[in-house]
Amino acid sequence: MRTRPTILYYSPDADSVPSLIRQWAESNAFPMTVLDDADSVESIILRGAPVLLFIDADRTGDRGVELIRRVKRDAFTAIVPVTMLSQTHHPDRVELWFAAGTDEVITEIFTAAEQRARLDAMLVRTVRDVSVHPSTRLPGTNEIEREIRRRLTSSGEFAVCYADLDHFKEFNDRYSYYDGDRVIYIVSRILHDVVRGLVGPSGFVGHIGGDDFIFVISLEDVSPVCTEILQVFDTLIPFQYSDQDRRAGYFFGKDRRGQLHRVPLMTLSIGIVTNKNRSFAHPAQVSELATEMKSYAKTLPGSIFVVDRRRGEYEDDSGGRGDHR
Repeated sequence: MRTRPTILYYSPDADSVPSLIRQWAESNAFPMTVLDDADSVESIILRGAPVLLFIDADRTGDRGVELIRRVKRDAFTAIVPVTMLSQTHHPDRVELWFAAGTDEVITEIFTAAEQRARLDAMLVRTVRDVSVHPSTRLPGTNEIEREIRRRLTSSGEFAVCYADLDHFKEFNDRYSYYDGDRVIYIVSRILHDVVRGLVGPSGFVGHIGGDDFIFVISLEDVSPVCTEILQVFDTLIPFQYSDQDRRAGYFFGKDRRGQLHRVPLMTLSIGIVTNKNRSFAHPAQVSELATEMKSYAKTLPGSIFVVDRRRGEYEDDSGGRGDHR
């Protein structure tokens, strides 16, 4: 989460916040808002603000349980972590809270140290869950930006590689979104497994969304990693087509004007930006150039990777458009 989340504490008694919770919130610089109305709590969550929801189970009773159900019923708000707080420990109530969808329960059965440990673990889970793409379980845009920023502050030479599928929309139109999701997952595994296999934990693979991916590796690893990715891609992806389409190497699809045209099998384009000949001040600059290189790669036939070879500061646009393998 880019901003510090606000703790929403749902209770009819503003003075009921346990001192341990207040201390934990202050130690993490989390603002806290105490609300006695469930509708107000849900309204704030629906606005998309980053929040952690704590519910005073002893004082809200069934209303607290119903609030959990309402929050978890909506996919947009279900990602908000809910913690039930109680001064007593009744296993049947704990079972009810978890059945309703709560993410954590803190009761008197835990020592103060264990309560803080559980709260810390809940926070780690929260950051992890909102930072990955649900269909591929790869890090999302926040983590991608964080990784690029980390590379910018390090001393090594690195490459930011933007991978994008060609003719993916036409594939979706001919087959189905289910088949499209399967292709996205296959590509995510190819990128992850090749990068992890050849580079190890020093490599990073993220999912921007749809058929767009980013992976970050050392400059020296660009050629072997990208070559392997494209070879595996070109081997596996044709088998996502019907036998007829695969043997033909294309299928007939309609363009925006309804005219039939040949649609080739999907290929993979990778645009690459490095800090070998350029310096960057912000991840957005890297992202902009990576997008430009990806767009250039998509104008070339087949599965391909292209590397930006231009020199100078980010603002200097002189030089070649890049080269390919």
